[in-house]
Amino acid sequence: MTYPNQPHRDEHDASAAWPQTGGAAAHPGQDPGHAGRAPGFPRQNHSPEYENGYPGHESGYPGQNGFPGAGGSYASPGYATGTGTTGTDPFPGQVRTAAPGATAPLPAASAVPAEPAEQAEAPARPGRDRYLDLLRAVALVRVVFFHLFGWAWLTVLFPSMGVMFALAGSLMARSLSRPAGSVIRSRLRRLLPPMWAFSLVVVPMMFALSWKPVRDEGLWWFLKLGCYLFPIGSPPYPEESGSTGGWLELTWADQAVGPLWYIRAYLWFVLASPLLLKAFRRLPWVTMLAPVALTAVIGTGLVTVPGMLGESLVDFAVFGACWILGFAHNDGLLKEVPRYLAVSSAAIVMGFGLWWASGHLTEEGWNLDEIPLAQATWSLGFCAVLLVYAPSWRKLPGKLAGWDTLVTLANNRAVTIYLWHNILLMAGAQIVDQLWNVPWLGDTFGTYIEQSYNGLIFIAIWPLLGLAILSFGWVEDVAAKRRPRLWPNGADKRRSAV
Repeated sequence: MTYPNQPHRDEHDASAAWPQTGGAAAHPGQDPGHAGRAPGFPRQNHSPEYENGYPGHESGYPGQNGFPGAGGSYASPGYATGTGTTGTDPFPGQVRTAAPGATAPLPAASAVPAEPAEQAEAPARPGRDRYLDLLRAVALVRVVFFHLFGWAWLTVLFPSMGVMFALAGSLMARSLSRPAGSVIRSRLRRLLPPMWAFSLVVVPMMFALSWKPVRDEGLWWFLKLGCYLFPIGSPPYPEESGSTGGWLELTWADQAVGPLWYIRAYLWFVLASPLLLKAFRRLPWVTMLAPVALTAVIGTGLVTVPGMLGESLVDFAVFGACWILGFAHNDGLLKEVPRYLAVSSAAIVMGFGLWWASGHLTEEGWNLDEIPLAQATWSLGFCAVLLVYAPSWRKLPGKLAGWDTLVTLANNRAVTIYLWHNILLMAGAQIVDQLWNVPWLGDTFGTYIEQSYNGLIFIAIWPLLGLAILSFGWVEDVAAKRRPRLWPNGADKRRSAV
């Protein structure tokens, strides 16, 4: 996928794409963003009630529940083996295997109602896992950093897109305890309206700036235009639009549309998840590693799949292992692997990724977004370590608690932040450029403005994102059939709980 660039053209994509010029989908597995400044998306989680997988739901997260320990058999929700009870099991309907030699308790001879004071309290509904919420918020901030500053080492420090796909896969697996058709419809209902709101602004701007259909493509061009409604492929956009030195630079469309690659990849995973989950529960490790093998074939140039299908397949392969790793997290399979073995295996996979990257560096340097096989393996190992050590936080601990409202807001508006951040980075650059036109300020501090240019944009992007949340974030609530909220940072619930 290609990744858009920032005010000046460098190349990097949005929404988790990768630096390059040219399409909404450029290098597979890339971080979305804009080029020039930096390349650099998320997704969300949800429990059965939290079926969208997008933030804003109050139900809990999967994957923090215990599975049968040593000696027990691997039994995922709905695939239990052996006998047991389900009354207190963390997964509804899950049957846990009795330990070998254990004697089942005999039924009570007479059921004597306990006194009210002695009755066991009903188990509380699981709350949101704030550890997973924190990971998603960090991933979003890292994407913004990457698309602005373009530091390639950020793709190694924290592979945001892999993390977001892993979290999304975990939530999708939990949702599929319900009928697959209803889950897919619910996910699409929550995913598409925010993208439509984005397209309703961006596409008319393209046409207003003299974008015209490509005659040589005929009807196919109009069919591709439909990807702004249902992103099964990469939507078209003008490679050059706007004007040099104007409010909209020539590559603004490239940069603005960049983040849509993540929406397309997420859609593919949602549609494929029922089959992927069945395959995973039959052959877990084979299914998890199959996307890595596919990346080794189509992501290294060994086999080239041209066009829109090729871009989609490469993204699917690069992040497929992370998505399926989310299945393992949800089903508790990672808990059954001895921690030392899981971490050492992850380290080997990550080491291979860095070794491969070292021999296939591009002009972007260590930008893993440009090296699909390195991205796939590094992200898989990195996410495995995060999930193996995943605590179960009902609230953020210690000093992290001070960030609680921002973490909540980022999760409740993750799609809005991701879709709009690239175009708002360009807007931030235009605002900073106007500082030179302010009497006295530009003449006196012009050198300092130039030296701190990206830093000033970084300051400007956050209030701009706040405006986008106020203007478009409510669409996520409407899509989820919730009461629209302007600033859902959870502060009102905390005040009511006091």
